[in-house]
Amino acid sequence: MVQLRRDDRGQVSAPDVSAPDVSAPEVSAPGPLVRYGNWLFRTRDAVFPVVLLGLFVATRPGWPRGSARADDLLDLAGWALALAGQALRAATVGYAYIIRGGKDRKVYAEGLVTRGFFNHVRNPLYVGNVLILLGLLVIWNAAPAYLVGVPFFLVGYVAIVAAEEAFLRRTFGAEYDAYARRVPRWLPRPAALGGLGASLAGMTFNWRRVVLKEYGSAAYWMAGALALMLADSLRHRDWGDAPGYHAALAAGIAAVAAAWRWARHLKKSRRLVE
Repeated sequence: MVQLRRDDRGQVSAPDVSAPDVSAPEVSAPGPLVRYGNWLFRTRDAVFPVVLLGLFVATRPGWPRGSARADDLLDLAGWALALAGQALRAATVGYAYIIRGGKDRKVYAEGLVTRGFFNHVRNPLYVGNVLILLGLLVIWNAAPAYLVGVPFFLVGYVAIVAAEEAFLRRTFGAEYDAYARRVPRWLPRPAALGGLGASLAGMTFNWRRVVLKEYGSAAYWMAGALALMLADSLRHRDWGDAPGYHAALAAGIAAVAAAWRWARHLKKSRRLVE
């Protein structure tokens, strides 16, 4: 999405913003999708994790055709999806950070940010989130989780985007409409991808910001993915049937936890700043 900036955190972005269009016309009462999006925007930090965890607890994973090798390939596919989503998030945050929480848990923006990846797709962070969620569902591979989780999260992000767009259109008027006509909501136009280099020209990738902003969510889903693989394997066989594999997964979880703790220490001690 275009940048949603929150001044209560004192965070700012690149100076490519435009002042709100105070002359924008009044709009009618929001529809059900926008109201649902506004509610999810306020509660998603609790609702999304609870729903995801509930799906994993309430369902049982399956191995394709009962094959451990096929399940390993499915795990690789899930990791590929999730890592692609994380890479997109890292690239987006590294070049043009957006404030995800709004203001007072409501959709809020001081200005439009259309540089970098936002010059090609309006919601790169949400696309990254969806890829990560799909990757986790693929790793778990439970039919009920697919049936409930995929529509729930897709509709959820569609609703959140609808709520954000309603605010931005109301706030910025014709300026946002022009941006929305030029840049797709979810997927970039293939012909426009060739101009990504030009969009990033003059911008500096801020890896420190990526670490500071992404270490928590990245650690959570990576440790979660490893835990899902371990639980999946132990459902189908004993620890002693594949002790090296199980130990490696457990060690991976510990390594992710250690990396999270170190990144948190760097942030809290201000040894790593943007």
